Amino acid sequence: MNFDPLVSEVASIISEHSRSTMLLTLLDGRKYTVSELAIASKITPQTASFHLSKMIDKGIIKSEKLGRHKYLSLANSEVARVLESFLSLTEERKPNSFREVSRSREIHFARTCYDHLAGRLGVEVTHSLLDNKYIHDNGENFELTSQGENYINSIGIDLIQLRKKRRAFTCKCLDWSERRFHLSGALGNSILLHSLENNWIERIPSTRALKVTNSGIKGFREVFGVTLKI
Repeated sequence: MNFDPLVSEVASIISEHSRSTMLLTLLDGRKYTVSELAIASKITPQTASFHLSKMIDKGIIKSEKLGRHKYLSLANSEVARVLESFLSLTEERKPNSFREVSRSREIHFARTCYDHLAGRLGVEVTHSLLDNKYIHDNGENFELTSQGENYINSIGIDLIQLRKKRRAFTCKCLDWSERRFHLSGALGNSILLHSLENNWIERIPSTRALKVTNSGIKGFREVFGVTLKI
């Protein structure tokens, strides 16, 4: 059995509540300031800075300065994959208010997992690609088939440019709410961006959840053969 040191590093980090809350906030793929992460974790900026510096040292998150502010984000998509896998092993806390019930429903239906689609929407798009033999499950990862190459190009995603990105292309990511795999990697990211650019989905503020628009209901049905019940 191959040992993945990243799994051990992430496991040691998320055992502390404030750190795990900040990591889950960063799992939406966006960049946050120390103050924003402190508010999300309900701790002081000083305490947040302490925890964040530890995670930077471990290579779990990265920091970059933009203008006068310093922004934090997950180090890479592999960290996001490990985090999502850990979530699939934990028992989900039951919501205890109408707002939490509504938010939970949104998160389960459609959300971002770092930089790709997740939730029921992400899983259904992935399994549509599998059913149509556009991608193939080789056991460890997904592979784009020759039929899939023609299809992806036909919907307006430039595979030539996509393959130039220095990252994994078609990865399997275990969806924590669906307990099935969804597509990640460069291709998974391109489908998320394609959906955003075509206004099929909209980000819901202060959460990883995504709202599927009326155009999206039509778009996902016509392009991916996915019929969504909102």
